[in-house]
Amino acid sequence: MENYSSLFTPGIYVINSDKKNEWGIGQIQSSINNLITINFENVGKKTINISKVNLEIVNINAAN
Repeated sequence: MENYSSLFTPGIYVINSDKKNEWGIGQIQSSINNLITINFENVGKKTINISKVNLEIVNINAAN
């Protein structure tokens, strides 16, 4: 996927697909190439390599 990292910009909310119940929702703090720093509600700040971890963008304004 070309320029996949450009989808993950600061301020966007995401979940780690493999740990969504454990980590909760996170907000992207920074994005440099494939390294994304995210502040998750349950585990704090994590740096994720998006070539190795599947992140999903979350619309926090959507009705549940």
